[in-house]
Amino acid sequence: MDSGLLLSFLAIDLLLVCVPGADWAYAISAGLRDRSPVMAVTGLVTGYALHTVLAVAGLAVLVASEPRLLTALTAAGAAYLVWLGWSVLRRPGTPGAAEETVATSPARVFLRGATISGLNPKGLLLYLSVLPQFLVTKGDHLPVPAQTAVLGLLHMACCAAVYLTVGLAARAVLGARPAAARAVTRTSGAAMLGIGAFLLVQRLATL
Repeated sequence: MDSGLLLSFLAIDLLLVCVPGADWAYAISAGLRDRSPVMAVTGLVTGYALHTVLAVAGLAVLVASEPRLLTALTAAGAAYLVWLGWSVLRRPGTPGAAEETVATSPARVFLRGATISGLNPKGLLLYLSVLPQFLVTKGDHLPVPAQTAVLGLLHMACCAAVYLTVGLAARAVLGARPAAARAVTRTSGAAMLGIGAFLLVQRLATL
């Protein structure tokens, strides 16, 4: 693939990834609650790996062509964000909280991350609207599925770098400040709940 095209995609992708949203909120929450945000970020990246596999298989085109299916997927993701945001608000974790460490297993942290990114409307927007604009269908280039895989892997790398930095920074800055950490965690929960509620109402209104 053309290096200029890849750099252009990388620049736009980084801008999108750096916009705070549900993924950021979860990375911050996990960074404050868990000993390390690595498992949470791994889950988030795995969700986008699923997006990439579906896009390579051509299923993204099918989803884009079926408005009801897209609406159902985004509504499910929005409802999950509402539930998760409410859960975080009810039990805001803080660094060193033993009861939170016991209650939240690494597997559950991973699955939550994968579900959040796998159903994240922003992720669906990227794979259905933004990524196809950087695919070259004419000339001597890689096949479209291979190009899709390359762009998907670039997106996953951006997500891993940004979300890991966010989670580690949250823990480093707020690790010794339980009150501030609890406030930030509650804010993250409120962000997830608010984003989910807005998207849910928006999608239900289109039915």
